Amino acid sequence: MSELRTDRLLLRGWRASDLGPWAAMNADPVVRAYFPEVLTREQSEASAARFQADLDRRGWGWWAVEVAATGEFIGFAGLDPVEDGMPFTGVEAGWRLARPAWGHGYATEAARAVVDHAFGVLGLAEVLAVTAAGNARSRAVMRRLGMTRDPAEDFDDPGVPEGPLRRSVLYRLRAPEGRGLAAR
Repeated sequence: MSELRTDRLLLRGWRASDLGPWAAMNADPVVRAYFPEVLTREQSEASAARFQADLDRRGWGWWAVEVAATGEFIGFAGLDPVEDGMPFTGVEAGWRLARPAWGHGYATEAARAVVDHAFGVLGLAEVLAVTAAGNARSRAVMRRLGMTRDPAEDFDDPGVPEGPLRRSVLYRLRAPEGRGLAAR
């Protein structure tokens, strides 16, 4: 299984010691403001187990993110095939950090490592990112990565109940010339 390193971060497999902070993060209504609900401890543990199984099976997915200097778990970032039923296909990049990690540039740094891996190692031609239309923080990360949005591709997420969180935006980033091999 691959690990990704940046100047300040390690994106790695999931450990038992991540489960407490991961569950606390997913129970935080501010962190989960753009999701339909907070998660229980059991839901958080199940998601971490799925993430690790994907990493074990294919060598990429949703990595746990830690601050390299301290070993502190701060969230996750990674890549995953777009879920069935969405109005587009491809591989999505994503990230979510605990509130104390906000405002330090970690999300952009982790996302940049993920995108570099998608293009340089996996040979993807394009990476997507999706968020609720109102999620200004994530949209800012997407723009810092150089991703672009076509408002004609905005959509109502079929996995989100009717309400203000359902309207979603899609951002795209194409591989630099010569880097991406094929859409997979």
